[in-house]
Amino acid sequence: METVIEANFDIRWGAPVFIRIGNGFCERIDGPKAALVALIHRWPSQSQPEYADAKCRCADAIINHRSAEFARTAFIEAAIAVKVLS
Repeated sequence: METVIEANFDIRWGAPVFIRIGNGFCERIDGPKAALVALIHRWPSQSQPEYADAKCRCADAIINHRSAEFARTAFIEAAIAVKVLS
């Protein structure tokens, strides 16, 4: 039996979150998809509990259609933990 998982990659947050990773430019993160890309591919540290929570919340928002704003809050907390919130 095959299971189809319906995901919504177009979810947007009510207000963007701005981050700056390393010496890079300030980046605008508009929703859980962009947040997951940043978390998975460019995040400076993956050892904080906020990191794991943000990944889970963003995936939940996309796959399970959970609260995007809850994912946004978790992403902000993860950004604060590694000092990339701009």
